[in-house]
Amino acid sequence: MDCIFCRIAAGDVPANLVAERDDAVAFRDAHPQAPTHVLVIPREHIASVAHTSGDRSAQVLGNLKRFAVEVAATLRLAADGYRLVVNTGRNGGQTVDHLHIHLLGGRQLHWPPG
Repeated sequence: MDCIFCRIAAGDVPANLVAERDDAVAFRDAHPQAPTHVLVIPREHIASVAHTSGDRSAQVLGNLKRFAVEVAATLRLAADGYRLVVNTGRNGGQTVDHLHIHLLGGRQLHWPPG
């Protein structure tokens, strides 16, 4: 398996896990861009949000977003707010070809993001 996120999800590569469930894993980003920066990934390999379509992918995305919101609540980010980001493709800033949501919080986040 060449995908680092698949290897993290399988437990083959160590990561600072925050939460996990049968279909998804949340772990701290190795290069955080905010005091709290967690990556939320599906266990199933999906290259990007651009590789999703139809009812099943809507379910995967919906479940992943719901899990990210649960992780934000667990990390006590809900009261002050947080940001969920999905980068897609090289120009969108995606550096790992595995669908993931960035959960950012713990400070005032500015707009535009960059």
